[in-house]
Amino acid sequence: MKKQSAASKGRRLQNIIRSKILKTFKHLRKSDLRIARIGETGADVKLSRVAAKFFPYSVECKSQQKMKLVYQYYAQAAKHSKNQPVLFIKMNKRPILTIIDANHFFNLVSVEKD
Repeated sequence: MKKQSAASKGRRLQNIIRSKILKTFKHLRKSDLRIARIGETGADVKLSRVAAKFFPYSVECKSQQKMKLVYQYYAQAAKHSKNQPVLFIKMNKRPILTIIDANHFFNLVSVEKD
């Protein structure tokens, strides 16, 4: 994959996540969230001070085929029952990470729950 194509793929994911944050926190304005420029250090979605109060996360977006195995493990968790799947992963000398569906995540952090 060409570098420009890879950057476009990553940018699409960043925009999707930005849109999901704005949809979840309806009081935020588009100006409260900015997509990082190519080569810019820090989080992929830059948050204003207001946005960071409601969404206290550092967003890093990766859209790569290399993660196929993680998706296979997540599918395995989904097959166990009708409950919401959750995948815990761990490498030696690294913290445990939790993988859940993005829509489920945004439902959990939503300030306007039903």
